[in-house]
Amino acid sequence: MPSNQPIVLLREVGGDRYLPIWIGPGEATAIAFAQQGMAPARPLTHDLFKDVLEAVGQELTEVRITDLREGVFYAELVFASGVEVSARPSDAIALALRTGTPIYGSDGVLDDAGIAIPDEQEDEVEKFREFLDQISPEDFGTSSQ
Repeated sequence: MPSNQPIVLLREVGGDRYLPIWIGPGEATAIAFAQQGMAPARPLTHDLFKDVLEAVGQELTEVRITDLREGVFYAELVFASGVEVSARPSDAIALALRTGTPIYGSDGVLDDAGIAIPDEQEDEVEKFREFLDQISPEDFGTSSQ
């Protein structure tokens, strides 16, 4: 991004919307490590939290991106015990990636902040159509050499 601030794009399952969430560099690193399967020499905060959950026998069953207020996203960690804990989406996503927990965005958040990005093939067809709309037969004139 132009501001050099990392962004997470969550993709809608069975749809074409993406949810862009700007995050801090520390959380971006934690998310990237989890995506790449990298294990640091010492546990990062999210690794520690995962280890604590395992030690106390708590299972994280889902992460919910629940709200967007004044440009700030909100999330909840939902545990098998029924307990729900408010969290920053970036932390919740980093933890979900480490625990294999599904991430859900509320319909309201997707409606408000989701961006429709069509399949790449549809996008290429649309670009070609735009190109064709902007040219005329004269653009294909022969040149004399």
